[in-house]
Amino acid sequence: MRYVVIGAGAVGGTIGAFLAKGGHDVLLVAKGAHHAALRARGLRLLAPGGAETLDLPVADGPVPARDGDVLIVATKSQDTLAALDPWPRELPVVCAQNGVANERMVLRRFERVYGMCVWLPALHLEPGVVVSYGHPHPGMLHVGRYPQAVDELADQVTRDLAASGFVARATPDVMRWKYGKLLSNLGNAAEALCEPGFGDLAALARAEATGVLAAAGLAHSTPEEERELRGHLVDIVPVDGAARGGGSSWQSLAKGAGTIEADYLNGEIVLLARELGLPAPVNEVLQREAALAARERRRPGSMPVARMRELIDARSAAVSR
Repeated sequence: MRYVVIGAGAVGGTIGAFLAKGGHDVLLVAKGAHHAALRARGLRLLAPGGAETLDLPVADGPVPARDGDVLIVATKSQDTLAALDPWPRELPVVCAQNGVANERMVLRRFERVYGMCVWLPALHLEPGVVVSYGHPHPGMLHVGRYPQAVDELADQVTRDLAASGFVARATPDVMRWKYGKLLSNLGNAAEALCEPGFGDLAALARAEATGVLAAAGLAHSTPEEERELRGHLVDIVPVDGAARGGGSSWQSLAKGAGTIEADYLNGEIVLLARELGLPAPVNEVLQREAALAARERRRPGSMPVARMRELIDARSAAVSR
């Protein structure tokens, strides 16, 4: 089996690196300066156990498929379809991504689709370099066939991940876990946009979304379940020479990517709320302001928390009339 990791950034780079270190055949797929750096110098992995450089095969697009190839897509959700479009559609696809929309999007084109719920503290800001902060395991990964099954491939992927150092579980209700992860990712926009002290905004977004999911009849994992597993298995520890920074949305602004994943995080709640005829002003404002900041290439943390509160209050007042 060869793992083709499409999007070898923070998540994809970490998964690919540890699979390769575990003896598995891995191909990294990256673009632009990151691809050039990987090809010229290899993948520089910084982790709590030290730094190392891995000389891994790398491509910037599709390569001839092999029997047993598995695509692990770890791009941001807004890039999913474009990233997968050139690849053969008989290949299985594992969506190692935040949000809950990717699996259904991919299933329109690929028959065998797997969800992966990713808890993996990592950073990618510099071409050719990935920082993994998880200890004693680099991350915890739940895998299941979409929409709700465990099959032979899900079991094999889980075994390979576990043998490579991850906490990995095959589970038929992977989407329930991904909805729980979605709730925790709703604060990503606030973290990316605002100065320190945004925690209350994240809590407001989560509370609003929990009500929307309940109205939609969508089950999700609970914070207690997540803490019981993650808290005992994956700690975030400092890595020499690599400040922690922020999560995936913060990194998008820090890199000046021009896009951000808020449409598939806060925007997922907004979409559900609109389908149900419910208001979701907190998530609506976070989605809108995150997209605007990405387009304008603002630096992370450039908005005062008080200003974001004003915008949310104004939108909340408007929808309550």
